[in-house]
Amino acid sequence: MAAGTLLTTPRVPLGRVARRAAHLFAVLLLVTLAAAALVDLIPGSPSAAILGPTATPQQLAELDAEYGFDQPFLTRYTGWVGGLLTGDLGRSIQSGRPVLDTIVERLPVTLEIAVLAVAISLLIAVPLGVYTGARVGGPLDRLVTGAASALMSIPVFVAGVVLIYLLAMTTGWFPVSGWSPLQDGVGANLHHAFLPAVALAVGETPALLRLLRGDVIATLREDFVRTAATRGLPRRYILFRHVLRPSALPLVTMAAVVFGRLLAGSVVVESLFALPGLGGLALQSIPAKDIPVIQGLVVLVAVTYVMVNMVVDLGYSTLDPRTRSR
Repeated sequence: MAAGTLLTTPRVPLGRVARRAAHLFAVLLLVTLAAAALVDLIPGSPSAAILGPTATPQQLAELDAEYGFDQPFLTRYTGWVGGLLTGDLGRSIQSGRPVLDTIVERLPVTLEIAVLAVAISLLIAVPLGVYTGARVGGPLDRLVTGAASALMSIPVFVAGVVLIYLLAMTTGWFPVSGWSPLQDGVGANLHHAFLPAVALAVGETPALLRLLRGDVIATLREDFVRTAATRGLPRRYILFRHVLRPSALPLVTMAAVVFGRLLAGSVVVESLFALPGLGGLALQSIPAKDIPVIQGLVVLVAVTYVMVNMVVDLGYSTLDPRTRSR
């Protein structure tokens, strides 16, 4: 083998980077247009909908002038995007605080819950998916696939209620609600974050497990796996060295999708466990028609979702060299 080959490192094709960047730009354009159009989707005057029927004409005019509700769409859109590029998302109508500060303050809670939920799901799905895929039709395979099918039908709020009853109210092992930031200690933080993360993981683990199991079954039929078996390599080594890596590509994609979905859909769990995250902020802002906060949340979730999927797509060249030229 040549020395140059030994020093070769995985490279991501520039064409793929350009395509993903163009995709990101297109998504951001559509998302910002939709977010800016939220004002026009409110029936009647946005200020009247926000302040209510008791508001005076002067109060309505002041709110229109402060937030630009009386401006044409294009003027309002360009001004908002200009502020977005400089980190200025406006001010919350409810609290008067900068929207960016409010979101940054709430983001760590939702982010931690989503990351923990994905980590728990993968810790369970990977070993069980590999094991059941290698022993199709066995007792454990039938038990695990049956349990996965049952868990997939359980809504998040039902899983949360059951966990609260069993592990919080009955045993007292975990708090029923509330949050402890990392500044108060990792132990206290995980003590409050565990149940919400598990509640989210209950619904996501079965899909990841079934996906990996199916890919493991398909990979075990490949010629290179049979060749490794004829060389007398241990079965465990073959499974986790030769089978898991190519089978993990769809799993990584699904995990990224799950992370984006959890980040955007944490409303139920955060409401159930009274967590001060983005879901709770959305629950407060939507009824109050706090348009600047809602716009900021929409853009944040969209950007995060697309960025995570972009990183995963570009990371394929590391996991599978066959995709580097695509």
